[in-house]
This record gives sequence, structure tokens and C-alpha cells, in this order.
Amino acid sequence: MKFQAPKGTRDFYPAEMAVRRRIESAWREASVAFGFDEIDGPTFEHLELYTAKSGEGIVSELFSFRRAGGSDDYALRPEFTPTLARMAAARAAQLPVPIKWFAVPNFFRAERPQRGRLREFFQWNVDLLGAEGPAIDAEVIGVAVGALARLGLGPADVRVKISHRVAAARLVRALGVAEESVAAAFELLDRRDKMPPEEFTKRAAALGLGGDSLSRFESAVRTRVQLADGIGALAAAAGIPAVELAELEALREALVAAGLGEWCEFDLGIVRGLAYYTGTVFEVHEASGGERAIAGGGRYDGLVELFGGPKTPAIGFGMGDVVLGLVLADRGLLPKDGTELLPRPDAFVISAGDPAADAELPRLVARLRAGGLHVRHSYKATRNVGKLLADASKQRSRFAVILGTELAEGRVQLKDLASGEQRQVALVDLASALRAAGA
Repeated sequence: MKFQAPKGTRDFYPAEMAVRRRIESAWREASVAFGFDEIDGPTFEHLELYTAKSGEGIVSELFSFRRAGGSDDYALRPEFTPTLARMAAARAAQLPVPIKWFAVPNFFRAERPQRGRLREFFQWNVDLLGAEGPAIDAEVIGVAVGALARLGLGPADVRVKISHRVAAARLVRALGVAEESVAAAFELLDRRDKMPPEEFTKRAAALGLGGDSLSRFESAVRTRVQLADGIGALAAAAGIPAVELAELEALREALVAAGLGEWCEFDLGIVRGLAYYTGTVFEVHEASGGERAIAGGGRYDGLVELFGGPKTPAIGFGMGDVVLGLVLADRGLLPKDGTELLPRPDAFVISAGDPAADAELPRLVARLRAGGLHVRHSYKATRNVGKLLADASKQRSRFAVILGTELAEGRVQLKDLASGEQRQVALVDLASALRAAGA
């Protein structure tokens, strides 16, 4: 039988794995630079952990199961926030505040695979718990920007689109939406690009948005305002006083102070449809809008409490590897062949065929490796040094160490595979010569 990977999953051969590690390295470097510590949790959780946060409707999106003979229902994790909230609630009294955690787990969603969306993917999660205010929100956004910059992206490539649930709620109420329909208006707003215009208009009218109110609503949610321009233009588009957007003004000042102004823009169309968001919300998009969101997150001040912990302000985001990888590849920021990202051997040891050289090769390799060097050797039976040197080059080794007749005098041939230069080196000095050349 011939087997294939399940639809919506990926095999990571060495070159592909190197590309993945390149992205994950940028994520980890940015996290550590901002003072976040790495955590992880189970690959599967009790199903009710996810339904408690998102309702029963999420079950259709999960890979859920029950152990044979058991009575508990489980699900492969589709996201990390519930696990993080559970972990924070479990040790709330012992953990230092603020809690600054990040994770790079794999996740699973039982959805139809499409461009930018797979059934298994890797995602960087960053969360800050126990502190609130615009400066805290700006710091978390800064972590996301820090990783994107490390990967070679700039403000011309990606935009951080920011809104605020409280300000957005004031807007829809001012336009005639009843308090009890605000959540429905947010859900509609979050899905507006996924439905025909006539369907959007019909549903908006059912919420009390019709005529002039609908025009003002559409104008407000489609207006993009650069931070340098202030919130006046946004308020004007919505037809409401600027004071109604006070939360965005405070956040604008914090983002500018953090040096993030050129990366960010206000977009009241970003509401993040999930009901647990309570304040600042944001998404990172490729500048042309041609891809799905690269990242998304916001403030969720009531979630830890939902899982049995104390009332805890919190903000976080998730950034998946799939869309980010597409954006980086489109801009030539990832190699077409990830092989060049693989670790380069310091040396490739070759026996020229003498029995003494054959006997010395495994001992020398072991000594060099024990000294902290990355060393490889051939497993072929050939005595053809030319072919073995070609193998060393294919593996991108920096040097070839050739064990020949000089071995009887305690020396080896050291060949620089980039320049072609070859010289004799005393066996006792070989490790230090390789280290010096690689410095």
C-alpha cells in the first residue's frame, strides 16, 4: 500500500524543517527580548474546556474523540488561549505578576483546507496577564512587530490594524443598534467580507442599521487612519464626536511612544468576532490585503476568571506559520531551497584508503565531536577521494579532513572547500584550527 499524509497536514523534510525553525527562531527571539517565558500544554484537552469558552458550536470545528471504554470527551487543541487561562487559574496565587508567557505549539482544526488555512499548523502565542492599560497593549503589539522585523518585513509589507471593542460598541449604539444587539453587530462586522453585499445590508437592517445609519456605519468600518493623523478622521467618518473614541486616542499615544506608529493603523472594521474580547483588538495583515490575517488578538480580561481563577486583566495574540510563510516567500525573504538554512558541518572527514586511516577515522570523528564540533563522514565504501570530496561539498561542509599517508607522522590534509586551499595540519592542532576557521 502507498500512504500519504492526511489532507491539510504537512511533511517537514530537513529543508522544510529548516524554514520552519527560521520562523520559530524569530518568534522566540522577539519573545525573549520582550521578557516573555516559554510554556506549553497538552496536545489534547477535555472538550468542555473549549465549549466553556466558545460554546457548543465549536465542536464541529474540532478533532474530538472519546477513549475506547472511557466516558470523557477530549479534543485536539485548536488554539492555546483556553489552555493558558486554565494554567494561569491553577497557579494564580503563586505566579508573579504580570505573567508574561509565550508558546509555539501545533494546533488542529477540522476545517476544509485552503490557501493559508490547514488542518494542522504551528502558531506563536504571546500573552501578558495581570496588567492593563494602553502601554501594556502597545507592548504586546510590539512583540509581534519585533518578530516580523526580524524576518525582514517592514511597515510597507504588513499593517497592524487596530480597533477597540468599547469604542466600536459606542459607534454601533450611536448609529441605532440596541444594546442587546451589539454582539450580533460585531459578529456581522467580523463576517462582512465573507458574504454578498445584499446579505450584509439585509442583516444590518435587521439590527437597526438602515439608510443613513448604514452608510455611516459602512463608511466608518472601511476608513483606515494612520496613527500620525490622529483619530479625528475616524470620528468624522463615523459621524460621532472624537471623545467617543477616547480609548483609541490613548492607545495611539502609547503606540507612538513605543516606536510603532508607522506599522499601525486604526480600522474599526476589526472587531474579532469572538465574544470574550473586551478592549483593544488587532490583526496583522499583508499590506495588499491579498492573504488572510497573519496574526490576530486582543484584550480578554474575563477569561481566566471563567476557568476558576481570580479576575485577571489579559491581552494576547496568535500568529500562525502558514500565512506568514506565504507572505515571506512572496517577498523573497525565505530561500526557495531551505537547504541553505541547514547547519553547516565544520568538517567532513575522509579516509584516503590506507588501513591506518580507516582505523583512525572513527576515533578522530569522535574526538572532534566531543570537542563541540559539527563533524560528518562518508558511509560509502568507495576509496575515490574525489567522489568523497564531492559529497562533502554537497553537505555544505566548510572543510574536508583527509586522512592519508601523512597520518603516520601525526598530520592530516585540511582542505577549505570554498577556496580550494589545502594545507597540512598536525593532528593535535586540528580541532583548534577548525574552531579558528569557523570563528
